[in-house]
Amino acid sequence: MLSIALNRKNARFANQDEGGKAWDRIASLIETCKINGVEPFAYLKATLEAITAGHPKNRIDDLLP
Repeated sequence: MLSIALNRKNARFANQDEGGKAWDRIASLIETCKINGVEPFAYLKATLEAITAGHPKNRIDDLLP
């Protein structure tokens, strides 16, 4: 849990509100992967590839870690 708190703390230094929100979303995804035993880079790569290949929006839950 330490890394979740550390990432949240680091997000304060993102210069802009939107940058902080984006950092928070990415950090949350990465930490969720780690907690669930999923390799973050492989997950993000597969998810982005699925989205660009036209994964249907109504099946977004299929892409959760």
